[in-house]
Amino acid sequence: MANLTAVTAFLLRGFSAVPELQLLSTATFLLIYLATVLGNITIVAAVTHDARLHTPMYFFLKHLSLVDICSVSTTLPRALVATMLGSREISLCACASQLFAFVCLGSTECFLITSMAFDRCLAIYKPLVYTAIMSPQTCVSLVAVAWGSGLLFSAFHTANTFSLPFCGPNVIEHFFCDIPPLMRLACANADAHEAAGSTASGCIIMSCFALTVLSYVRIVATVFQIHSTAGRWKAFSTCSSHLATVLLFYGTGSSAYMQPAASYSPMQGRVAAVFYSVLTPTLNPLIYSLRNKDMKGALKKLYLQGPF
Repeated sequence: MANLTAVTAFLLRGFSAVPELQLLSTATFLLIYLATVLGNITIVAAVTHDARLHTPMYFFLKHLSLVDICSVSTTLPRALVATMLGSREISLCACASQLFAFVCLGSTECFLITSMAFDRCLAIYKPLVYTAIMSPQTCVSLVAVAWGSGLLFSAFHTANTFSLPFCGPNVIEHFFCDIPPLMRLACANADAHEAAGSTASGCIIMSCFALTVLSYVRIVATVFQIHSTAGRWKAFSTCSSHLATVLLFYGTGSSAYMQPAASYSPMQGRVAAVFYSVLTPTLNPLIYSLRNKDMKGALKKLYLQGPF
């Protein structure tokens, strides 16, 4: 490896490999980004200023919205500016930082969604002790664990990826620094790194998914024990928004990170990235505002009176 020149910067391909589509895709993603940030900021403001929403469920939702704002801001703004200015270069350090932030926020969201499933399960299965167990201290602890775990998980993936040598080519077939396209650029055998990354991701994703599924199995079992149809619907409606978020998150994220780098397709990678890094943060505010009466009331109050 001594005769090889180490890469000090990468070139991001952008939203599309077709130059004619760059302008259209840039305008589209700019609108999506603004809508995503505005929608999630609105959720945060509504939960913060409406005392009726000062409950564990909305506490987690507020942090989920904060994570979504940070996550989409980690990838889209730089890609938009680079496309508009025609500068696709990103330094090795900036690329590593972007990857670290993106993986950290994505894994933190995974842990938060799992905590929200536990919260909904406890609210339906053990309503008499729910308030005592899900105290403010417990909620803060769960959020802190989610962030701490996300940082550790991201540190592993960043070190696992950038411990590989990069000596050219340096064109990343993506609009941001992500693990699969970076692995393809390594000028050494990345099989061991790929296996380690897939194992770690699989353990985390499947563990969180299993805990979420177990929570919903208990929820469904409890709901079917309720005799009245109205009671069943009321109980299930409290977790329907979260269930939609679970399906959206795992349906898009697992397809992108649970496949080997050898079978990675640049086009499929971009499409998958749009779903898990852009579409999910965009739809979360809609999911929770359209299907939740309390949130609708808080949003109406926020827009009529203003946040301050």
